[in-house]
Amino acid sequence: MNNRKLTVGITQGDGNGIGYEVIIKAFSDERILEMCTPVIYGSSKIFGFYRKQIHNIEQINTNVVNSARDAHQKRVNIVNCLPDNVYVEPGQPTADSAKAAMVSLEKAVEEIKNGYIDVLITAPINKKSMDNAGFGFPGHTEYLEKVFGADEVAMIMISDSLKVGVATGHIPLKDVPSKLSIDLILKKLRIMNLSLKRDFGIVAPKIAVLGLNPHCGDGGLLGDEEQSIILPAVDMAKKEGILAFGPYSADGYFGLSNYRRFDATLAMYHDQGLAPFKAIAFESGVNFTAGLPVVRTSPDHGTAFEMAGRDLANPLSMMSAIYAAIDIYHHREAYDKLQAGKMNVTMPDSIIRPKGGKVIE
Repeated sequence: MNNRKLTVGITQGDGNGIGYEVIIKAFSDERILEMCTPVIYGSSKIFGFYRKQIHNIEQINTNVVNSARDAHQKRVNIVNCLPDNVYVEPGQPTADSAKAAMVSLEKAVEEIKNGYIDVLITAPINKKSMDNAGFGFPGHTEYLEKVFGADEVAMIMISDSLKVGVATGHIPLKDVPSKLSIDLILKKLRIMNLSLKRDFGIVAPKIAVLGLNPHCGDGGLLGDEEQSIILPAVDMAKKEGILAFGPYSADGYFGLSNYRRFDATLAMYHDQGLAPFKAIAFESGVNFTAGLPVVRTSPDHGTAFEMAGRDLANPLSMMSAIYAAIDIYHHREAYDKLQAGKMNVTMPDSIIRPKGGKVIE
């Protein structure tokens, strides 16, 4: 496996949250610069503001650039893509901070499409503020699915001990049953199965599928989605060679640590998967978007406005997101080269991305 030093692009997220704090703390240890070249999309002014609020860290060498093309390999690079008069209000979800988050994200996407950065890490945003500012998407996942033209993506929460994907994402709980279908679950299982092989190096991944209703519906007494939708999807996945199992009742599945028997778990809705995941691996958890032509990760926490500017945020999840993105990139590169070798063909640039090459035409 070719473990060359990657250029890691990081969006600032909402500048009034803890994004800058966890980014600064993550790169306060210069040893991380031996693994990657960081490029932050945001504002050197905001970076400096939060740097002054953080105690007990060494001096961080920064480098202001117009593009990741000009990044210094031994410094923390900042692409100033916000106005010089940008204003910081720690702890306050404002329209200006949401718009700044959008600008940061758009610039980072532009640069990874052009091949100037290798992987993308997104700092947290406030979904309500973003919606009010006209973002038009429930979150990063849906936005990236659209701008990269992905047929289908899957949000997968990853840690050392478990991986949890969701069939339905950022939608109201009352809409979950109507959104579930055999086709949807089968699509998610296909994405997860390929991702576990390609992005994580698991040769024959086993995926557990959770039920929707308490006790998996108790034979139809508490709902029939398990029998009419979930089980048929699992059976169809098995016929395709996917090692899918279930459905399992979520309470017993996590309560008895049955997740340790599988390589990943597919939950039916957001909190069914993320609540136990964060209870088990909150500090080190990472949000990964499977199915994109690029590698994107993020911390598993939100903006935490109540902590902003107070030097209280734990950077472990941000650090884990950086490490995960690097590992996934190298796993994907090795897998794609292996597959290309088997087929005796050259994979397109959108799959194997040489340094400086185009990702999407």
